[in-house]
Amino acid sequence: MQTNFTAAQLADPHVAESEAILRKCVHCGFCTATCPTYVTLGNELDSPRGRIYLIKDMLENGRPADEEVVTHIDRCLSCLACMTTCPSGVNYMHLVDHARVHIENTYKRPLKDRLVRAALAAILPYPSRFRLALRAARLGRPFAALLRRVPPLKAFGVMLDLAPRRIAPLSNAAQPGIRPAGAEKRGRVAILTGCAQPVLKPEINEAAIRLLTRLGVELVVPDGEGCCGALVHHMGREEQALAAARRNVDAWIKAADEGGLDAIVITASGCGTTIKDYGHMLRLDPAYAEKAARVSALAKDITEYLTSLDLPRQEAKNVTVAYHSACSMQHGQKITVAPKLLLKNAGFTVRDPAEGHLCCGSAGTYNILQPEISAMLKARKVKNIEATKADIIATGNIGCITQIATATRMPILHTVELLDWAYGGEKPVALSPAP
Repeated sequence: MQTNFTAAQLADPHVAESEAILRKCVHCGFCTATCPTYVTLGNELDSPRGRIYLIKDMLENGRPADEEVVTHIDRCLSCLACMTTCPSGVNYMHLVDHARVHIENTYKRPLKDRLVRAALAAILPYPSRFRLALRAARLGRPFAALLRRVPPLKAFGVMLDLAPRRIAPLSNAAQPGIRPAGAEKRGRVAILTGCAQPVLKPEINEAAIRLLTRLGVELVVPDGEGCCGALVHHMGREEQALAAARRNVDAWIKAADEGGLDAIVITASGCGTTIKDYGHMLRLDPAYAEKAARVSALAKDITEYLTSLDLPRQEAKNVTVAYHSACSMQHGQKITVAPKLLLKNAGFTVRDPAEGHLCCGSAGTYNILQPEISAMLKARKVKNIEATKADIIATGNIGCITQIATATRMPILHTVELLDWAYGGEKPVALSPAP
């Protein structure tokens, strides 16, 4: 793609990077076939190619974002299916991230949108606040349908619908400290505690800790780490995202320097995609560039790390698993084989749902900010999953688990919960018959 940025514009490293990305696009349109919003809406401007044109025009002319640009960029899920499909290597992720920061800095959203986004940014990244909000949701749930009918309050009604009816108890898995290896020591890793996951489903990290320590891996929960910053990063709130990244980098580098780390293990693939990008996000910060790159190099999805441990093959189980590959796993991190191979070796029969490349519609806060499109994608995803006639759904991302669970009676678990069970742990509660 030909560009016409001025030398003064290209002096900005963010603009220079976006210009280099834009020049790689050859207008081929391969991305349109795998873009969930284009497949759903059929609008060229809701495809990666269309958004690239909008971003180019906005940045090249140095103008503030307008309503049209914001509408179509907001509809992007950041699923990154386009990057898997693109034959030219266009880094759409970094381009749309830059566009979102530009929107946040130059566009004044309607008051209702500002309030919703401010609430999400102030609550979701902080487990204690999130837990308190979920308790308050119990009181507000009867009014969800009413709120959904009032346009300025619709997002709050959607939040109430998504809020779980059961709030998980506080878990020791999130407490800083060292979990010693339960067998002959064969490794040492840190684990991301995160923000939403320990509130919504603490049993994921509990299963990961049990499995890893049983396999002889010493595990560290560093003091001071927290939200990876992905939620606010995708809303264009870059300073908040970078502050979260710096906090985690400090915590993990300290843990690495004190006792060494083979990996930073992550059980939420949405977080993993962002943490693996810390080196890029902090590349212009002289105090953090090198440390952030070191952290990104250590970051591994739990299934990546488990694959390196060469787990023994287990006897076949009479359990069929539909594996839902989260977008952040297959497109963001390019991890497609490891989770399914681990499940198969653990004795499960694994089935792939049709249209596995399409997003389920969760995408961080997307199911709150774009509920109509999200609902269409969710229905499509659940239909394909249920068509497999599997017993269980497995996936590697808390957002997908929360989204899909609202539309099916099939049990949905994190991959590591099934692996913990297969390698000596207790059967997950979700699979036990109701009393």
